[in-house]
This record gives sequence, C-alpha cells and structure tokens, in this order.
Amino acid sequence: MIHEIQLQTKRRDEMFDITAQVEALLDKIQEGLVVVYSPHTTAGITINENADPDVQIDFLRRLDEVYPWNMAEDRHFEGNTAAHLKASTEKTS
Repeated sequence: MIHEIQLQTKRRDEMFDITAQVEALLDKIQEGLVVVYSPHTTAGITINENADPDVQIDFLRRLDEVYPWNMAEDRHFEGNTAAHLKASTEKTS
C-alpha cells in the first residue's frame, strides 16, 4: 500500500513539519514498514526535534551560506544547483 503526502511550497527555501501527516498514515497501517522519501531531486528530508522554531531558520540560513542561489560558477542550465546541493545535504543530516 502506498500513501502520498503532497506539499506546495511558497518560497524557494522552505521547511515543512510532516509529523502529523505521517502519524495519521501510521494509524491506517496495522503491519509493515514505513518509508518516507522524496522522489524529487531538489527536495530533502531531515529529522529534527522541532522544539525551537528558530532551528529551521538557522538551518536554512546556514545552507544558503554554503550553497547560495547566485553562484556565478554554477554550470547547471536550470539555475537550481543550490537546490540540488541543499537537498543532498539535508538527506544526510
């Protein structure tokens, strides 16, 4: 059985807490394994306690310092190299 959570972003860099949506899906599952993943190469999944909302702000700010959107040497024709790098970084957090 596959369940899908769809999100709509409003900004280029944004974090969503999907805990409630995942917990709601868990209530429907009696047995099995749950895998949470993002099929898109410019979106990532990270685990954080979310106790302090400033952590998300700090997280995004630091990622933007390391992978800014205006890197002149980027060769990716779509202009979203920063999104690919940020998503890869988030997945390993």
